[in-house]
Amino acid sequence: MSKVFVLAPDSFKESMSAEQACLAMQRGIQKVFKDAQFIHVPMADGGEGTVDTLVAAKHGHKIDIEVTGPVRTQKVQTYFGLMDDGRTAVIEMAKANGIHLLENSQRNPLFTSTFGTGEMIKAALDYGVAKIIIGLGGSVTNDAGAGMAQALGAKFYDANGGEVAVGGGQLHHIKTMDTSGLDPQLKQTEIIIASDVNNPLCGENGASYVFGPQKGATIEMVLQLDQNLAHFANVVEQQLGLNIQNVAGAGAAGGLGFGLMAFAGAKIRSGVEIVIEEIRLAEKIAQADYVFTGEGGIDFQTKFGKTPFGVAQVAKRLNKPVIACAGYIGEGVEELYDEGFTAIFGIVDGACDLQTVLKNGERNLERTCENIARLL
Repeated sequence: MSKVFVLAPDSFKESMSAEQACLAMQRGIQKVFKDAQFIHVPMADGGEGTVDTLVAAKHGHKIDIEVTGPVRTQKVQTYFGLMDDGRTAVIEMAKANGIHLLENSQRNPLFTSTFGTGEMIKAALDYGVAKIIIGLGGSVTNDAGAGMAQALGAKFYDANGGEVAVGGGQLHHIKTMDTSGLDPQLKQTEIIIASDVNNPLCGENGASYVFGPQKGATIEMVLQLDQNLAHFANVVEQQLGLNIQNVAGAGAAGGLGFGLMAFAGAKIRSGVEIVIEEIRLAEKIAQADYVFTGEGGIDFQTKFGKTPFGVAQVAKRLNKPVIACAGYIGEGVEELYDEGFTAIFGIVDGACDLQTVLKNGERNLERTCENIARLL
């Protein structure tokens, strides 16, 4: 009887998409198990690929849209997904305000904004959806979702009654806010945040300190941004009665998690858990003899909600062996063997520069999976 392999990797960032990873895994395994059956389940955890994963799995479709990019003078051609017969929209904030949309020299979280993400939410609301899932990975912003709220009709004023411009560097000017103009459709719509981080809004573990530097923030800017987020959170608490800055995930996407909770009534969930539920991963793994997963890197942080961990948890409940492949294996992976992982393999073939590693990702993954299959 032929073996059944469930292939459920995330994307290998800057090297291959989750679907390309599935195909590479299959090519390698098929060289050994000629008559094997394969179930492809390209995965995501709220970051890159979430829209594509859910739209493909649920036979939805994409809606093309032009929105404001990370800086207000920039326009971005992008898309969001509709599924469940148009009842559910799925959005990746990075498609409007992601780090990949700006060159290194252009990144400055004092000025970048989530305004375009708000425009995507508005467009989804105008389709009359009952639920919006918003993935928060990969942002280049640090504005606590203020820009998003402005795009949806909120207004923020300084001490002189002037309207405050969007951007993380301006939040300390906000003295009052007017949320009466927020899109009324928000109240009728369930908004779910799909996040793979649990950082609070402020402090050493908050949005500015942990993620600010990769978005272009200097040490001085990190301090300023953190103080600005704290000020904004205090204004929200005073005027909306919401003390949510320490909720796990409030710091996701430069505080967009906080903004979505404050202005859109959103609830935060683990991104990979949402994807697992929506695509019915357990039903697919139940049919498997072996489960393959993976992503660009696996280390001790994987157990904090990354895709391979989510896949391993489902497989563990169903008593199925899980083999993970990664571009690099970091510290602390031994902790993962008690969490459902049977084995973890690095795919890089010897010492070489990063560009070569990324370029050869599919070939390396295919070869590694062939070798694993020979062992099986």
